[in-house]
Amino acid sequence: MTAKKKTIKVAITTLGCKVNQFESASFLSGLLAQGAEIVRFSHKADVYIINTCAVTGKAGAQSRQMIRRALKTNSKARLIVTGCYAQVATQKVLEIGDWSVCIVGNGYKHRLVDIALSEKHCDLEMHMGDIGSKKEICPLPVSHFPDDRTRAFLKIQDGCNNFCSYCIVPYARGRSRSLPVDAALQQISVFAANGYKEIVLTGIHVGMYGLDLSPPAGLLDFIDQATANYPAIRFRLSSLEPGEVQDEILDLMAARPNFMPHLHIPLQSGDDRILKEMNRRYQAADFARLIGRVSEKIPHAAIGVDVLVGFPNEDDAAFNHTYALLEGLPVTYLHVFPYSKRPGTIAAGLAHQIAGPVKDERVARLRLLSEQKKAAFYQQHLGTTQRVLAENKNNHYRLMRGFTENYIPVLFPAQENVSNQIVDVFLDRLEDGIVFGRTV
Repeated sequence: MTAKKKTIKVAITTLGCKVNQFESASFLSGLLAQGAEIVRFSHKADVYIINTCAVTGKAGAQSRQMIRRALKTNSKARLIVTGCYAQVATQKVLEIGDWSVCIVGNGYKHRLVDIALSEKHCDLEMHMGDIGSKKEICPLPVSHFPDDRTRAFLKIQDGCNNFCSYCIVPYARGRSRSLPVDAALQQISVFAANGYKEIVLTGIHVGMYGLDLSPPAGLLDFIDQATANYPAIRFRLSSLEPGEVQDEILDLMAARPNFMPHLHIPLQSGDDRILKEMNRRYQAADFARLIGRVSEKIPHAAIGVDVLVGFPNEDDAAFNHTYALLEGLPVTYLHVFPYSKRPGTIAAGLAHQIAGPVKDERVARLRLLSEQKKAAFYQQHLGTTQRVLAENKNNHYRLMRGFTENYIPVLFPAQENVSNQIVDVFLDRLEDGIVFGRTV
């Protein structure tokens, strides 16, 4: 009689962006398909998978912390370290553990499930390689996401060709590569069959989608096709560079009910001198005109903005230009990050690095401005009825939480079975920055 094979317990943790979250969902889907049991990262497991991030120094420190945590929980477990920190700081990863640590580069993530479940010793060379030479995107199919999420992420693009002077990502992710249109539509069909009501189209530089395919495709055409083929699914864009928010994108967003009125557009700095040193290819006035155009075409659209504070040589005048620009624009919220020196980037070698306390004070000012902007945007929508995708009651109010089409988080009374349904919610009041509503 053949002995029953032991079920392998696997724990996964993910740091960083939506792209990493999509990739970890692919690991999860593949592991479950091969009979693995998924356990919490704090539990003892046979295999630990850490999908790391390197976009800031803090993210790198968190990545190292999670590696140490896994080794402490079960030093005999198979440890798989992947993601951007593993790609650009391989030696530092090796110095944490020992040679039982298996590093999987970003170009080999499609092999990770088999590597994780293998009984063979890890061959580090086999799983790394030159990410800059990769010409095709890793095939990473996903069946579902953890934690019963109602929104699915779909990575349609990877890599970046821009090489902004502060950014490590092109070194960690390689050049821009796109998921073929047929494969992207097939992944959407899987999400639709599994009941997802909203899909966030994501990537490292989404605006470059399709330009590397043969024949070339385009983001606008893909969104047009996806939203037309799946009218019951809401589609949302994760981020677009300022020069890529074309009128045609805005016109489609205004015309197509399931293309959500929500844009996230990185500014980084509102000072032209700093933008030039960042190798950003626009000026502050260009950004202002763009936001005005978005607001005019889609007045109810939510507009998120990335801001990088404390770049080398950012004096008080440069920061004040950024603050004044954002204060005067109809944006909804800010994602504010302090500049973090990333080894190997041009900015890391610049003189006049900004002191930590100065960065902290500037970050705090912009985050306060963000809260004020959000409150004003939310206030404008009180007294209106919005279509809300209900998610869960994981909040101390024990109310259902969901998002409007233009990305306003709302809490409202509802039964558990409303989760993953799109319901009409009247936005009733704003308390302590939280919107409360009721179904109608």
